[in-house]
Amino acid sequence: MKLIIGNKNYSSWSLRGWLAAKQSGLHFDELTVNIDGDDWQAMKSSKGEFRPSAGKVPVLWDGDVVVWDSLAILEYLGDKVGRDRFWPKTDDARGMARAMVAEMHSSYMSLRRNCPMNIRARVGVDLTEETKADIVRILGLWAEARARFGNGGPFLFGTFGAADIFYAPIVSRFITYGIGVPGFAQAYMQAVWEHDWMQQWVDAAMAEEWTISQYEVGDTA
Repeated sequence: MKLIIGNKNYSSWSLRGWLAAKQSGLHFDELTVNIDGDDWQAMKSSKGEFRPSAGKVPVLWDGDVVVWDSLAILEYLGDKVGRDRFWPKTDDARGMARAMVAEMHSSYMSLRRNCPMNIRARVGVDLTEETKADIVRILGLWAEARARFGNGGPFLFGTFGAADIFYAPIVSRFITYGIGVPGFAQAYMQAVWEHDWMQQWVDAAMAEEWTISQYEVGDTA
């Protein structure tokens, strides 16, 4: 398999697709592209391997199969290796995990705009009321998942899975912008941030030389 991803410092959806591929346990090669670079603009407009995704990342190639969109990639990999690797086993926990992932996939637009992912930065930013509401909603979901289903480990549903994969970029954003969170959320964020795969991604993001000015928001703290 081959996974095409964007800048590790900025591309939250690429992080989700990459974590899903790591969670699958399957071997894959990765190709990181600068989504703001001229080479990528030319490549995605060509009729080559990027065409089916409409020029978006991540894209997973598995032989003749091409899958784009992070959630589709996760579900495709779950079909290959068994969904229990990604989702809780019990109906009530799995139902909540799926709903949380779907909400992350389609919501929190104010948070995305107000606080773009930038792993290298530690900045201050003025939060809009809409962004504050997004944060409160996320923390409420984290609290419920941890309280109801988190006994088996430090992650949202105990063990690392799809929900943690999809909320990992939120953890990064909260760290970047110094978002104050209660103690249970601090412990959860620490578990995600210190996960071996997350640290691999962070190290690579720190080493990147690419900069995209539109994602450099706020004053350096």
